[in-house]
Amino acid sequence: MITARSLCQDENLGLTLVAGAQAADRPIAWAHAIELADPTPYLAGGELVMTTGINIGADAAAQADYVARLAAAGTAALAVDTGTTLTAVPAGVLAAGDEHGVPVLRVPASTPFIAIARVVIDAVKADQLESVQRVVDQQEVLARATLRGGIPGVVGALAECLSAVVVAVSTDGRDLAAGGTADPQLISALSEAVGQARNRGAAVIPDGDALLTIQRLRAAQAVRGYLVVRSAGPLSDSGRLLVSHAVSLISIALEKPARVQDAEQRLRSAVTRELLGGRGAVDDGLLRYFGFTPDGDVVVSVLHGIGPVLAAEEELSRPLADTGPYLMAATGTEIVIVLPADGSRARIRTLLRGRGAPGGGSSRVVPMADVGTGLEQARVAAHSSVGEFTEYADLGPLAAVLDGRTSRELRFLAAVLDPLAGNDEDLIATLAAFLRHNGQMEAAAAELRVHRHTLRNRMRRIHQLLGDDLTSADSRAQLWLALRAFQLLENRRAPAGRCDS
Repeated sequence: MITARSLCQDENLGLTLVAGAQAADRPIAWAHAIELADPTPYLAGGELVMTTGINIGADAAAQADYVARLAAAGTAALAVDTGTTLTAVPAGVLAAGDEHGVPVLRVPASTPFIAIARVVIDAVKADQLESVQRVVDQQEVLARATLRGGIPGVVGALAECLSAVVVAVSTDGRDLAAGGTADPQLISALSEAVGQARNRGAAVIPDGDALLTIQRLRAAQAVRGYLVVRSAGPLSDSGRLLVSHAVSLISIALEKPARVQDAEQRLRSAVTRELLGGRGAVDDGLLRYFGFTPDGDVVVSVLHGIGPVLAAEEELSRPLADTGPYLMAATGTEIVIVLPADGSRARIRTLLRGRGAPGGGSSRVVPMADVGTGLEQARVAAHSSVGEFTEYADLGPLAAVLDGRTSRELRFLAAVLDPLAGNDEDLIATLAAFLRHNGQMEAAAAELRVHRHTLRNRMRRIHQLLGDDLTSADSRAQLWLALRAFQLLENRRAPAGRCDS
């Protein structure tokens, strides 16, 4: 950016700032030599006006009027030659420059106007080139964000590039993504504002001390939604270009054909199963395609009790896609979800909100290469409670005891349950339900869907086989640890990525 102050710092020009220093950092958009008494009809604002002083006025009053006209036209600065008509800048010009905030530059006889104009034009061209390069760089940022995070990724990246609040809304009023704020009231207010642009291709409307720029998200002929940008002032040319680019990226994402989405989900499931099964390294390019860093950290979650797994998988895919990268697969009667560690807790809690009381659990943060361990932890957490979602870290000492155990060590911990194995009445599941409900027969019978007398008979059989006092806190603690070890062993015996549906 070129200014009156920076021009004076160019030793080759020899200019001196003699008035209007308070506005010397105003950007100069162009340099224009003109000798009219009133040059304002030929000015667009932002120019450096250069004059030899022929028509700036014979007295102080006329000179003040001349400078006032320049100020009203938005002139960036005035350069007065002191080697042709004048030998010094007139006092009336100096006083008016200070009064109206118009920087006045004294030009020595040795400096031609063309030299000043060349410096200004070169600086303006450099600014334009830098602006274009910045837009290109930011467009690449938006494209990469789209690949990594879908619509939420591009919306978040646009908000960061513009230092604005950005919300994408579908035509049915559903918030697709928001960036630049986490305030639900502001997001809701911006979503409602799209009603003012439904009959127009684009709109700019005031919103308190800010402006809302609203554009349609259109693919082919159908309108798929709206993009709302809340900025402190009007968007620059480069800002408008970025918004248009983001609109194109989001529109493409919204219009992705159903077959492509289905193929993508099948690939996502296959990648997830490969990771969970540990049957070989997953290609890094595939992980990056789904928004993951191969050496990054993740959290594994297991959901069960949410109905038919294939239908649940399809239902969960939309809210997961709206909030960032994810991997997911249906395995047996459960859904396994892998999320990047950052923000995973909030995402899974949001996912479960309003879905009744699905059971499940989540792991600690684990490396991508150790997803299998994360699955074990998530399943242990899931089996530690009924109808609730539990985090492995919340298991406390139990998690610490089980972490990193080999199958041989787990077998040792679970050996106390050997007398119950292979029983037709599934005494191990009965004991687990009993301990899970702290010995409350009614609650345990309800979980197992058996009569309470049946449960009492099973518990007497368990007592006989184990020879333990099930009212003892020590016995219960030992048996609970054995059950968790038994469950981990069962998980390891079954292929982690198997889909039984």
